[in-house]
Amino acid sequence: MATASTQPSKPPAPVLRVIGRLEKVHPDAKLDLDFTTPLELLIALILAAQARDDLVNKITPQLFKQHPTAADYAAAPLPTLERQIGKINFYRNKAKAIRNCCRQLVDRFGGRVPDKLEDLISLPGVGRKTANIVLGNAFGQDALGVDTHVLRLSQRLGFTKEHDPDKVEADLITIVPKKRRVRFCHLLQYHGRRICVARVPRCPECAIRDLCPFPGKTRV
Repeated sequence: MATASTQPSKPPAPVLRVIGRLEKVHPDAKLDLDFTTPLELLIALILAAQARDDLVNKITPQLFKQHPTAADYAAAPLPTLERQIGKINFYRNKAKAIRNCCRQLVDRFGGRVPDKLEDLISLPGVGRKTANIVLGNAFGQDALGVDTHVLRLSQRLGFTKEHDPDKVEADLITIVPKKRRVRFCHLLQYHGRRICVARVPRCPECAIRDLCPFPGKTRV
């Protein structure tokens, strides 16, 4: 049985046609995490690692209210943070990551989330994917945040043969127009959660089925 990592043998799908088709079927596609500030998005992304976005969204309103600034997280006792995010898996590790990250924000950036990639990835617990999602969604920059859905669909559509997210990002940068990169990620994330799922993709319902070279397409 074909898997998400199976590489298409046909030419890749035309990226602009893919974007256009997905725009029509997913006009409301957006980042599923709720936030209003760069700090809120950064915290939500740390919480969302190996956790469902809807569960993160249930706890963040109160968390954000109790900790409106990076200094508030930096000064919070670990048991308090652990209790506040206790419904999220790996909550102890995430509480430490949040506090350490926010201490760095206070010490090095005046409590503000930086808007440069190299600064973001220098923070504890912040990788390139998280940094790009923050840059693209909180700062309006033309960044490509390669999460599991973007990676899987990019492989299936033939946009990349890579498995490492950083290498996938490098491939996508060469084919996705700069001003469409954030939207491209939203569309692939949305489509990946609803149609092009990991184990049994719902290919008969897919608006880009005819463009897709993935050899593991389902028929029923």
